[in-house]
Amino acid sequence: MSRVGEKKIQIPSGVTVKVDADIVHVKGPKGESQKAIRPESKVAIEDGYVVVSRCSDERRHKAIHGLARSEINNMVQGVSVGFEKVLEIKGVGYRVALKGKVLDFSLGYSHPVLFDLPKGIDAVVEKQTTLTIKGIDKYMVGQVAANIRALRKPEPYKGKGIKYRDERILRKEGKTGK
Repeated sequence: MSRVGEKKIQIPSGVTVKVDADIVHVKGPKGESQKAIRPESKVAIEDGYVVVSRCSDERRHKAIHGLARSEINNMVQGVSVGFEKVLEIKGVGYRVALKGKVLDFSLGYSHPVLFDLPKGIDAVVEKQTTLTIKGIDKYMVGQVAANIRALRKPEPYKGKGIKYRDERILRKEGKTGK
């Protein structure tokens, strides 16, 4: 039995969920999203809740059951509240600026690094060293944040680079003199 898949998803006020064959459409105040659900899972709307069920108790169907429920829950949460990742930039002279839909990074290279934001993703530069990535698609927000972090990963000696706000960098001691 999938423990995740058995939970019902409550539909918040202002959010509408519609099921067409194997496609789930979710519309809310932040935007709209749709996702194709595998045929092993059945989606129904009952009394203000979304209920996901499976066709059999095979191991593969149990896994897809929980996955389908999680994806629909992420869609409902994304269009009602949204998702965000906060990145911090540490290092002397390291900073970021937002120019339209392009992030302009100064990361210690001999050239500025430009990063185009994909459609559906917004960025907010609070300070020159703090960047917030926002969007309704959890996977897209996480992927964009990971791509930005990969521009200059934090190094273990001084901690310079781009890191997530809640990330803890394991520090190394470095060389010791005689």
